[in-house]
Amino acid sequence: MIPLPPSPLPRRAASLAPRLLALGTLAALGGCDTVVMNPAGDVAVQQSSLIVWSVVLMLLIIVPVMALTVLFAWRYRETNTEATYEPDWDHSTGLELVIWSAPLLIIIALGALTWVATHTLDPYRPLARTAPGRPVTATDRPLEVQVVSLDWKWLFIYPEQGIATVNELVVPVNRPVKFTMTSSSVMNALWVPAMAGMVYTMPGMETVLHGVLNRTGTFAGRSGNYSGAGFSHMTFWTHSVSPARFERWAEGVKRNRWRLDTASYLKLEQPSEKVPPLGFGSVDPTLFRRVVAICVKPGTDCMQGMSHAGPAVNDRAPRAGEAKGALTRDPSEKGESPHLSAPHGQAPGQNDPGSGSNRNMTQLQLPAPLRADASKEA
Repeated sequence: MIPLPPSPLPRRAASLAPRLLALGTLAALGGCDTVVMNPAGDVAVQQSSLIVWSVVLMLLIIVPVMALTVLFAWRYRETNTEATYEPDWDHSTGLELVIWSAPLLIIIALGALTWVATHTLDPYRPLARTAPGRPVTATDRPLEVQVVSLDWKWLFIYPEQGIATVNELVVPVNRPVKFTMTSSSVMNALWVPAMAGMVYTMPGMETVLHGVLNRTGTFAGRSGNYSGAGFSHMTFWTHSVSPARFERWAEGVKRNRWRLDTASYLKLEQPSEKVPPLGFGSVDPTLFRRVVAICVKPGTDCMQGMSHAGPAVNDRAPRAGEAKGALTRDPSEKGESPHLSAPHGQAPGQNDPGSGSNRNMTQLQLPAPLRADASKEA
């Protein structure tokens, strides 16, 4: 790997690491085969096929209707005296069958295609194959990448390798990748069009996306959800490399002396733009879980269980002298509190039509300028 020279962060993030090394040149990772909106992975190929087939099925009704519109307008034009004139014609069983059956069959086909594809391409569903005829076996472990969307940059943590990168993603070719994602502040969306679909990242929650790249190269990645002033620069490159090159790249990042811990993360999450690719040679293994629980800052209570099927939120045990929370109480310990806003006694004027508490809008006397002039309104 050929390292780039040290590149300073923007002014807001300069205090983090003025000498962090960039991960490497694109040439060192296999060239600059930049591909945008061109499927390079099996998931993206299936999504592309779904879009193409959906468009084709819809064109089966759109094209004939557009063609017949032009044909009818020409055939039954006023100057065509040879066209059949049937002013009393109002029904054709054959035409009714075509008009109703064709769209119905197309809708059924679209529904079936979408239903199957929606379940097959569920981003939370582990990949069953990496390519046609190449099923995923029990020994094919996906590469886990923990993703944190920051303002305005991307943090990628590789728990298996014990490293982390900023604004650069490197994955082995033909190996399933499992992205576990969250956000440090506002909602965002991880999007590598050539690899897979787009899934949102949200603070305090954990979302999942599975994908794979089937050829080596460099592919564009970006945020798919507007998140403020630095959104347009919230981009990164995804490098698909051979397994051997991936291992060499990971070893190269490990040699970086910078560690991603609580202190460095709190500096990194500060808003900054146009951040160059950075590498961290070691990572606090509990950092991502604390980011999800929104308790990276020391002394902050962790918000647990915001991900799917997790435990209750704020389910920690009560501290000494603290009242037990409702989530940790037994049902027999829960009572009813008084309804402070409920009216006490009968409302005044409820049964007295002449009471001032009752506003009879039908007898409301408006000032003269606001009354409508019946003669002008007629």
